[in-house]
Amino acid sequence: MKKKRVYEFLNNNSLFLKFIYALIILNVLSIILNSYKEVRTDYGKFLKYFEYFSVIIFSIEYILRLWTASEKYKKGTNFYKRIKFSFSTYGIIDLLAILPFYLPLIFPFDLRVLRILRLFRLLRILKLGRLSKSLKTISSVLKETKSELSITLFVAFILLILSSSLMYYFENEVQPEKFENIGQAMWWSVATLTTVGYGDVYPITGVGKFLSAIIALIGIGFVALPTGILSSAFIERVQKNKEKIKKEICECPKCGNKYEKNVL
Repeated sequence: MKKKRVYEFLNNNSLFLKFIYALIILNVLSIILNSYKEVRTDYGKFLKYFEYFSVIIFSIEYILRLWTASEKYKKGTNFYKRIKFSFSTYGIIDLLAILPFYLPLIFPFDLRVLRILRLFRLLRILKLGRLSKSLKTISSVLKETKSELSITLFVAFILLILSSSLMYYFENEVQPEKFENIGQAMWWSVATLTTVGYGDVYPITGVGKFLSAIIALIGIGFVALPTGILSSAFIERVQKNKEKIKKEICECPKCGNKYEKNVL
């Protein structure tokens, strides 16, 4: 019973969830502020103590979620359920939220690696996925449209390889420094397909310009395709949520009989 109460507290207690939500937002804000030299100089000690406090809270939360994994999963032994939670999406996110703090205490790293580990603290923002209904909706929409998006991405990958290979053969001789290999030509392909067009790399031959125009026109429609898939799925999900009927048990004040009432 104690384990079940802890599980309910972690997942359904509104005050605790709001506290964790606020703590995640403050952590992201702290990382941003820490990038300012004047803030780091004046409030560096306070930001460090806040980091210690956050890591303690997130560590306790992770341990408790690991301990109460048996309440989340019904099949298997307690050990299996904890392993399953550890390798779940949110389990990995929870671990990555605290791991960058503990790793330097265990293993000696140089300053460059330490900076990268500090940057990984931004992964704490992914913990919002468990708390935010909006992020849960987006996540479910992505899962529903996974097959359509996979096809789109696969075709985009093929188009990227073809366009960068063709551009390499057309432009390599006249621009060897910009189209030295197909890998470098991919940068041009990405910028053209997404219609960003940075302008740092561009074709100068007639055939190269013609190919670039075709790729740009294809990119206009092709990049909009995943957006359309996601938009339609998202609108459909929002409409389903609005049309969902909730059943409310009501009691007649005169006779005392109970009945179900549809609440839109």
